Amino acid sequence: MSYAGPEFEPTPQPSRSRGRTALVAVATLVPTALVAWLIWTVVGSASDGGGPARSLPETQGSTTSAAADPTPTRSATQSESATDGSKDDTKPGGSKPGSGKPSASAPAANGPLKGKVVVIDPGHNPGNFQHTTEINRQVDIGTNRKECDTTGTSTNGGYTEAEFTLDVSRKLRTLLEQQGATVTLVQNGDRPWGPCVDERARIGNTAKADAVVSVHADGSAAGNRGFHVILPALVKGGDADTSPIVAPSRALGERIAGNFVRATGSAPSNYVGDGTGLDVRSDLGGLNLSKVPKVFIECGNMRDAKDAALLTDGAWRQRAAQGISEGIVSFLRG
Repeated sequence: MSYAGPEFEPTPQPSRSRGRTALVAVATLVPTALVAWLIWTVVGSASDGGGPARSLPETQGSTTSAAADPTPTRSATQSESATDGSKDDTKPGGSKPGSGKPSASAPAANGPLKGKVVVIDPGHNPGNFQHTTEINRQVDIGTNRKECDTTGTSTNGGYTEAEFTLDVSRKLRTLLEQQGATVTLVQNGDRPWGPCVDERARIGNTAKADAVVSVHADGSAAGNRGFHVILPALVKGGDADTSPIVAPSRALGERIAGNFVRATGSAPSNYVGDGTGLDVRSDLGGLNLSKVPKVFIECGNMRDAKDAALLTDGAWRQRAAQGISEGIVSFLRG
């Protein structure tokens, strides 16, 4: 996610070293309550997608990430270009390039998620770099006004967050369709810029989605590592009223966090969420205006060399999509 703009307006965070670890190592780094919950997620719910949601330690307030270089490079280097499914693979029935409509594809005939609707929101848009006037336009997010969208961040080598989010989102769509879900992408690289954060929320609301996940990567300081899932705070004001979605969104976020650890081996963030992998925010239009369960996931920090090595690896992005998918499946199956 962009570390400056409508979805992140950062304050500096202390840098603490935490390496990429396997699940056993994670158990030594995170609070005991998180360890017990993760073990339950892997052993108890991953096999059948069932069971009640278990709470991670409560996140206190909203924490943002530290700022880095605010002007990421537009194009990816050859060695870091999106691979393994990054091309536009819109299926028949989806949106045509340039249509500006969300991309929806036909669900599998059968599967455990048959009848369920999932909206995937790939953060930012590769074209935002050429449309700064449009994305800087102020929009109403219920509690106040913010910019329509931002460009997002990038690795130091030039692999952009917008490219990353599209690749992971397309992989995620395929995995969910294999489970029988009807899946819509908020944007599929098929529109010149945007959509704005308020429109992103409306797309999920109009679809009456059972779950919405916004895919991002962070742009924090080097040494800040790991993933975190952003949950909606209780917000009421203007068109914003998150009271019906706070609890189910937390359940969705907890399931995604637990499965993301298992699938990727990544540790929860060492700079956001106090080791829980969860963060509560009240300043994000995409969450404030949502009427259906929705979370954001920051899959890692693009400005840290070790995290960037993961984010630019196609095989790791597939595992990231798998972890998010399994979290969604677990949530929707109850």
